[in-house]
Amino acid sequence: MTRKLDKAGACGIASLIGSVATRAVAFGFAVSAMLALPSQAAAQDFDLTMGVLASPNSLYTAMMEQVPERISKATGGKVQVTLNDSLVGGTQITAAVRDGRVPMSGALHTYLAGDDPRMGLFNLPGLVNNMAEYTYLCEAFWCQDVERLWEENWNSVVLAEGAWCSQALFSKEPIRTLEDFRGKVLRVHNPQTAALMEAIGAEPAPLPLSEIPPALERGVIDGVFTSTCYGNGQEYWRLAENVQNWQIGPITGWVVIINKDVWESIPEDLRTAIQAEMDDLEHEALYNFYDYVNAAVADMEAAGIEYWTAPQSEVNRVTAPEYAEAAYQAFYDRARELGFDGEAYVERARAVLGK
Repeated sequence: MTRKLDKAGACGIASLIGSVATRAVAFGFAVSAMLALPSQAAAQDFDLTMGVLASPNSLYTAMMEQVPERISKATGGKVQVTLNDSLVGGTQITAAVRDGRVPMSGALHTYLAGDDPRMGLFNLPGLVNNMAEYTYLCEAFWCQDVERLWEENWNSVVLAEGAWCSQALFSKEPIRTLEDFRGKVLRVHNPQTAALMEAIGAEPAPLPLSEIPPALERGVIDGVFTSTCYGNGQEYWRLAENVQNWQIGPITGWVVIINKDVWESIPEDLRTAIQAEMDDLEHEALYNFYDYVNAAVADMEAAGIEYWTAPQSEVNRVTAPEYAEAAYQAFYDRARELGFDGEAYVERARAVLGK
């Protein structure tokens, strides 16, 4: 895809931190009709179902909800997109596009980090600490790499990149030191954070979003790592009143993808218009990121909830090499299985970020 941000644009993001299916062409047609030859497709309109996660009151959903209107406007109504948050489950949202069960989705790289660790590079402890760094990494090489992976391994074309609001730890008891983590059962959503939690003595628990409230209420888990915006929107602070910013895997990306065969069935002029509009969506998702984060923090503070930020000295203790090494070693081991040099890949990222 054609990206609109360059290194200078990424620097602009850093300045923000402080201010922080288908109708199947006609109902009843076989799916193969949607994959017609371009000469046939030129005379068609396209109705595409887009699978999304059920995550109300999140930055992810705010951006996904713009996709239908933007694409319709860009194509003069020739391509229509309908969002569906119940057609496929969260962990299947990518496979559904790959297999042609839905034409599009708003997917998460991190769900695929077990298959290919490059998809979870940004969750390695201490590597990416804010949206500016995420954008630098994206522009330098990472987004281009994962676009290739999406195409080769998941038969998908990337239309736009973005990220959830900064991750926070909502917990029933305060977690303000390294020692406070020990013995706590904490919901995590990626293998890198899970490895770190195990190393420091916590117990990671991978739970889908729908199971978090009852798990908190019954004491099955002691806390949850999740998006600041989503956690506020779901009012997790009513069950876990301690909201802490630990800078642990703080940026979790999302991506708008479309099945490659479906994409290639759409006439070139419409594809060009769609991609230009999705480039604009990506730009807004990245540059307006902290507006959403700050609004969520303000909402919680208005409700009497303190948004506590861990001092860097304590963050350094939690992500010290003796603990972080577990996450990095898992990355390296999986990379070796896939036939690429994981150590060199991480060092390339560090060089880009000046670390």
